[in-house]
Amino acid sequence: MSSVNYAQSNTPAFYFLAWASFAIASIGTIIGLYYLEANLAVKGFFTMSYLFSVSSCFVVAKVIRDKQEQGNVIKRIEDARTEEFLSKYTDPAKL
Repeated sequence: MSSVNYAQSNTPAFYFLAWASFAIASIGTIIGLYYLEANLAVKGFFTMSYLFSVSSCFVVAKVIRDKQEQGNVIKRIEDARTEEFLSKYTDPAKL
């Protein structure tokens, strides 16, 4: 009744792609803000909005990951209880 749980991991290429795309997007935003023909208050507003969006994306990703890990822990606990129950009542030596 035991099942094998394989650890999920990403490849180094995927990590590189994620960080490279983040860096390119950030650099593009900085360049766009630099060349934007607007006063400093508007540039500041766009900068703060961008930084808030980036931090919100990290928080959402963390919340989703934490919820998934919590579900995995709960499933492992339920599987262990089921395994204990079945081994207790299906083993004739323990009856």
